[in-house]
Amino acid sequence: MSITNVLVEPIKTRGTSMKKYIFTILAFTIITSCKPDPNKQVDEGTVTGNMYHSEEIGWTIEIPEGWRVTNRAVTQDMQDRGLEAIMEANGVEEYDVSGLKQLISFRKSRSHIFTATSEKFELEYEGEYEDNQKYLKEILYNTYVNNGIRVDTTSSKEVIDDLQFNLFHITVYDAQGNIILYQDLYSRYMNGLDFGVTLNYINEKEKNELKKVWRNSKFD
Repeated sequence: MSITNVLVEPIKTRGTSMKKYIFTILAFTIITSCKPDPNKQVDEGTVTGNMYHSEEIGWTIEIPEGWRVTNRAVTQDMQDRGLEAIMEANGVEEYDVSGLKQLISFRKSRSHIFTATSEKFELEYEGEYEDNQKYLKEILYNTYVNNGIRVDTTSSKEVIDDLQFNLFHITVYDAQGNIILYQDLYSRYMNGLDFGVTLNYINEKEKNELKKVWRNSKFD
């Protein structure tokens, strides 16, 4: 994936991992979930019972009880709307998302959503992935600010099943200064892919459910 026209400097990004943030922009969109064949809602991997497995990533995660796989059409709509917001806020005229793969997305409510995506990322120089992550944080921050949304952000690392992930934590506020959403955006370069996971939550119970299944993820 690449941005073919960048109208605002100094943003310089190939955009390969921006797709993770597409979903976070629209966390308040009311979405529906699906009951029929969850395997038709993913671009790669399989859902068996309450377990999802990605062959490309070599990753397995449990879908927690009471959470449902998000309908693929709804996920696509979230992507399209989020992409539009990102492009407008950052002066991007064109953006290619043809290589984006929706792995698994499940939700419990409009503010409690788990999404995972992957996309091919060909490294052209040492440290490129890390540089790209820095630019993407700027893009996400600009998107919120330019839409009149106040946020606080922190960056750290977290180990999941012996693998270190980048973690970008966002706190979102309403106009009165009340916290209305937390977002945890994880990313890691794996098997030639940019692998991203986003956790959206506000309530402690749902936060714990999401954190538990994500931290109990298994990688081959």
